[in-house]
Amino acid sequence: MFIISCSDDDAPLPENEEEEIAEVVLTFTPVSGGTPLSFTWADPDGEGPQNPTMETISLAPNTEYLMAIELMGPNDEDITEEIAEEDDEHMFFFGWTEGLFSSPSGSGNIAARSGMVNYEDADANNQPVGLRTRWTTGDAAAGTFRVVLKHQPGAKSATSTVEVGESDVDITWAIAIQ
Repeated sequence: MFIISCSDDDAPLPENEEEEIAEVVLTFTPVSGGTPLSFTWADPDGEGPQNPTMETISLAPNTEYLMAIELMGPNDEDITEEIAEEDDEHMFFFGWTEGLFSSPSGSGNIAARSGMVNYEDADANNQPVGLRTRWTTGDAAAGTFRVVLKHQPGAKSATSTVEVGESDVDITWAIAIQ
């Protein structure tokens, strides 16, 4: 048993609050040109009684895309900017049905950190962030695409996994390559 005594003079412990995310938008922009495609997950009432809504991701086969992630909090608070400012504390992990993408190959880095993801951004310590990534679709297929945002203050490293830190986002989309 541990007993900790505190007086009114003791400074409060710092809080490490998770970001409250009300909307996540994945925007896939074809590298060779064309119209960007955006897919939204939204949970406007947070822990309220309504279920989140989401769109199925639909991408063209054999096409290279740059994907950007935008996160909004309640009252249109821009969480993307906060993640970018605290990039040394945040990392997106990705998992997908194998065969959906020719690059990166495999099924992502959720099951194993060594899994391939084409990150297009990094923090000051040269660790990936994931607000921008690159994807090349394979042939026609369907499956799932999972996005996990981890808050890893003081723990983000070249070996930190999806098990480290608190999850700010953990969403699984249906995806179709058609």
